[in-house]
Formats: sequence, structure tokens, C-alpha cells
Amino acid sequence: MKQYKTDQESFWAGEFGTEYIKRNQGGALLASNLNFFTKSLQSAYEINSAIEFGANIGMNLKALKLLRPLIDISAIEINDEAVNLLSEVVLRKNIFQESILDFKSNQFWDLVLIKGVLIHINPEFLPQVYKALYDSSNRYILVCEYYNPSPVEINYRGHKDRLFKRDFAGEMLKKYIDLKLIDYGFIYKNDPNFPQDDISWFLMEKSD
Repeated sequence: MKQYKTDQESFWAGEFGTEYIKRNQGGALLASNLNFFTKSLQSAYEINSAIEFGANIGMNLKALKLLRPLIDISAIEINDEAVNLLSEVVLRKNIFQESILDFKSNQFWDLVLIKGVLIHINPEFLPQVYKALYDSSNRYILVCEYYNPSPVEINYRGHKDRLFKRDFAGEMLKKYIDLKLIDYGFIYKNDPNFPQDDISWFLMEKSD
């Protein structure tokens, strides 16, 4: 297996990342994602292109494509098995099969999306990921993660140092003064119709 900078990358590139695929697919998740993006992107306009950081098999992008059929989508994904399935949703030429920490591109997208991924990044490398999100965006950045007002590490399915909660969007807004928050919200894991895993979302826009 390829050598990565962090244990967290190896974790998701390997067997655990492959097992994750089985738990995160299907019609119910797609329906919840459709509801999620309908709400989180209601204040966003003229989105013709999007990239997802850590797309897994493309369940988020599949929903986004249904809501905005003409959108040009790209993705970054570290797990080989996930990429095989992701290529059914995203054109293979638009998939960056690599770690987010290795991602570099001169391309820009109207929407940069990250959902349930920053929580699994080694905190030492968050500034690098924030910069990649910011640099890739033409206009919007949508951050969807577990929120906590201060940084905290949580045991994740019996594993230590694999899940970290904090105010990711707040840190980005503080770091990049031309970013402004235009909308935010929360989806509860016990929502009777369209549950998500207690995700707080923040839609930010680059000011002119």
C-alpha cells in the first residue's frame, strides 16, 4: 500500500474505508441527501461546476446531479474500491484518485463541497486542507461536519485518533477574511423523514 503522511489517510485508504462503502449507500441515503442539498444550497446561485473532497462512492454528488442536472462534477477520493464505484457517477477524467493532502490543481469550481471528511483529517494538517478548499473555489464552499465550539477527539467505532470535532467553518472564516457566511443549518440523526448523522452545515461565499 502507498505510504501516506498520516495514519488517518492509511485508515481510509485501507480496509476500514472499504467497509465504510457498505454502510453508506442506498435509496434512503440518496433521499436524505436530496433533502440535505435542497436546504443547504437554497441560497447558492449559478453553480455550474462542483468538486467534492472525499467523495467516497458519490452519494452526495449523485444527489447534487439530480438537483442540478447540468452541473459539471469532479471528485477527490483516496480509497481504490470507492473510486471504482465513484466512476459510475463522475467521469473518470474528473476523479482525482489521491489523498486530499496530496491534491493540487489549477482548476476552479463554483462549489467546493466537503461532508463528513474534515472530522477524519489529522488536525495538524487542517490548515493545508482549508487552503485547498479555499484555493479550489470560484465562489462557494460548503462545509458539512460534526460541530463543536472547541477541538475534541472522539472514539470512532473503537478507534482512537480517527474522529475530531471542532468549529471547522469558523476557523476558515477567521483565516480567510474575504469569506462570508451566507447560510447554515443542522440535520438531526433522528429526523423522521430525512436523517443525516447530526451534521452541521455552513455555506460560505468568497466576496468579490
